[in-house]
Amino acid sequence: MKKIDVAIIGAGSGGLTVAYTAKGFGKSVLLIDKNKPGGECTWAGCIPSKALINKANEIHIAKKYSDFKVDTSKVMKDVRNVIENVYKSESEEVLEKDGIEFLRGVGNFKSKNLLEVDGEIIEAKKIFISTGSSPMIPPIDGLKDVEFLTNENIFNLEKLPESIVVLGGGAIGVELSQAMNRLGVKVNLVEMADTILPKEDIDLSTMLKENLEKEGVKIYTSSRAVKVLREDGKVNLMVEGVNGVEKIIGDEILVALGRVPNINDLDLEKVGIKYNKRGIEVNKYLETTCKGVYAVGDVVGPYMFSHMANAQGIKAAQNAILPFDRKMDYSNVVWTTFTSPELATLGITEKEAREKYKDQIRVYTYSYDKIDRAKTKEGFKGSLKLILNKKGKVLGCTILGDRAGEIISEVQVVKTLGVNFGKLSNVIHPYPTYGEILNKAGKKVLVDNLMNLPIVKFFRK
Repeated sequence: MKKIDVAIIGAGSGGLTVAYTAKGFGKSVLLIDKNKPGGECTWAGCIPSKALINKANEIHIAKKYSDFKVDTSKVMKDVRNVIENVYKSESEEVLEKDGIEFLRGVGNFKSKNLLEVDGEIIEAKKIFISTGSSPMIPPIDGLKDVEFLTNENIFNLEKLPESIVVLGGGAIGVELSQAMNRLGVKVNLVEMADTILPKEDIDLSTMLKENLEKEGVKIYTSSRAVKVLREDGKVNLMVEGVNGVEKIIGDEILVALGRVPNINDLDLEKVGIKYNKRGIEVNKYLETTCKGVYAVGDVVGPYMFSHMANAQGIKAAQNAILPFDRKMDYSNVVWTTFTSPELATLGITEKEAREKYKDQIRVYTYSYDKIDRAKTKEGFKGSLKLILNKKGKVLGCTILGDRAGEIISEVQVVKTLGVNFGKLSNVIHPYPTYGEILNKAGKKVLVDNLMNLPIVKFFRK
């Protein structure tokens, strides 16, 4: 029997973070995974998708000056090279060198302190679950009878198909749709909601939808997939939408309809760990219903992002090891959809703010068209939407435009520290940069802050 301080099932973003945090506190650590370290982010998510997006953006720019056919076999080979390069920093050899033992196999619970990994018994003082998530496969008539793609196998293709049907207008579906379209693939995107990216601000997601359509992506919103079959080597998808039943044809079909937590094979019932369809139940300290066992990442939610798994991993490891507990705070969540332009979001949308706070909010919009850096670039620009409370504190922000993922990080700092957004008016930003949009928006907020002062209101009467 192997004895260890900390055992972690799952070597993705959350698991790796727990491992290195625990090791930093001087604990002996065993990381368990049935696959190579890195998890979904490295092998089928963040890394390959961004690599594909980068290649697509380069080709999109080049095609402005010369028309040519893209060799997608070379593109896909380059994407896999990026994956392998990233893996070098988190390989089994690197983990072992850093003092973290890695065991390849399927881990399941025997008791609250005992795991079995392919017949080997592991005793650990603390156990963490970080098994991630998998693509959700819907019960569409005929889908299981045809070969379909998900984010887990699309990057294994030797080359991209000439045409594809994408099921799902969330981040994965939208990002890959634009990238493949730019690489010369005919893309039909199907979304059941009345807009793509339905969790985002409706005004800015609509702008992005229009830009994708202008580039050539065919988008079907308010459309429900009802049947799929393969005829003469082609995928035939029947959808019900505003125009009745339509048939959409493509060489392949990509299913991108969300994620489900990986909880099978763990034998959670043996140790009384509760779970539901959304994942493993944890308290505010990320401890499961089995005392001393913690869970982080996609298998917990509520936000399935690598940076959230990282934040949870640090917090859970600290709570398990240190003599005091710290709550996991979800009030300052931020994320980016890596389309071109990017769509970045934090906090709540305007719709959510109006539902919660009624008229006790201040909404500001500022177009990229007014930023000199954006004026130096042709084509669609973008916009910022900022939602503040009456006192000028940030409730939410959505940015559609170049560098949105970086720009919103500055807003995240303002929100997290509870700073009045108007104070950004005094922060000098380099010129010409996209970040200047925050300085300009801050000046508008500062003016309203002054106008809302009682003494100013009195003299304006």
